[in-house]
Amino acid sequence: MHIEIRTKIMEHPHHFVVIDDDALNNKICRVCIEKSYSGVAVATFTDPIAGFNHVANAYNTPGSNDQITVFLDIKMPTMDAWEFLDRFDMLDEEFKRRVKIYILSSSVDKRDMERAQANRNVVYYLIKPLTIESIRLLTLVQKKKGN
Repeated sequence: MHIEIRTKIMEHPHHFVVIDDDALNNKICRVCIEKSYSGVAVATFTDPIAGFNHVANAYNTPGSNDQITVFLDIKMPTMDAWEFLDRFDMLDEEFKRRVKIYILSSSVDKRDMERAQANRNVVYYLIKPLTIESIRLLTLVQKKKGN
C-alpha cells in the first residue's frame, strides 16, 4: 500500500530555494520537496552568489506575503554560508521575517552547529541528505516556533 505524503504549508505562496554547489544534492532536495509539498516553486543554485541574489531580489517585494524557505550548504566556493548570512542580515527586516533559512550540510562539526544556532537568521541545522522525514521535522519546527 502506497501512502502519499503531501503537506499544506501556508495560505500564502511558498517558495523553496536550495543553495549548494553540489548539483546532485540540489536534485535530491528538489525531489524531496516536490514529493512533500504540492504546488510549491523550487529554485536550485550551485552558485551561492546567484542564489543569494535570487533570494534578495526575486522575493523582496514590498507588501508581498510570499514565504521563502532556503536550504543553505555551509562550504561552497565564492561564498560560504556565513558570508551568505552576513549579507542576508543587511536586508530589510520585514522581508527577512518571510524567509526561513535552514543550514543543510554534511558537516557534523559541533562548531558549525553552534555557529548556526547562534545566528538569528537560521531556523535549524539539518544534516544531508534532505529526506521526507527531515522535511517533516522542519514542518514541526515551524509549527513549534509559530511560523
